[in-house]
Amino acid sequence: MKRSMFLGTLRVAAMMLLLAAGAMAQTKKEAVVWPAADLKWTEMKGGPPGISYANLWGHMDKGAYGAFVKLPAGMNNPLHTHSSDMKLVVISGTFYYTPEGGTMQKLGPGSYLSEPGGVKHMSGTSPDGPCVVFQEATGKFDMKPVKAEMK
Repeated sequence: MKRSMFLGTLRVAAMMLLLAAGAMAQTKKEAVVWPAADLKWTEMKGGPPGISYANLWGHMDKGAYGAFVKLPAGMNNPLHTHSSDMKLVVISGTFYYTPEGGTMQKLGPGSYLSEPGGVKHMSGTSPDGPCVVFQEATGKFDMKPVKAEMK
């Protein structure tokens, strides 16, 4: 009787070990390698003309995401907000950022911007050439124009 109980317990333990090993194999994380030549660029819908993006994770039309974004030379976005928190790193070109009532910042390659959702600002790019940024946001991309206040 003791031997049969021992063997039963041993079988249950072995099955649990196999199940745990299988679960670990299914959750194994792997590196993601994505050469620039393999990125799939898409024209942005609903944003300023001439902008394209390549999603790396998530999807900027649906929710949280990370993406490379190509912005045309000389782009100028008047005062606006975004609903979601956004982080941006300039890869090439020059990105302009001006918080409402603040001074314009010229952000070149390697520059970083972290902006909470709802912050009123203007943005754009240098007329000298296009700009590529890495952009990450906590929700889908939107651009809400800020209407001028009547005095």
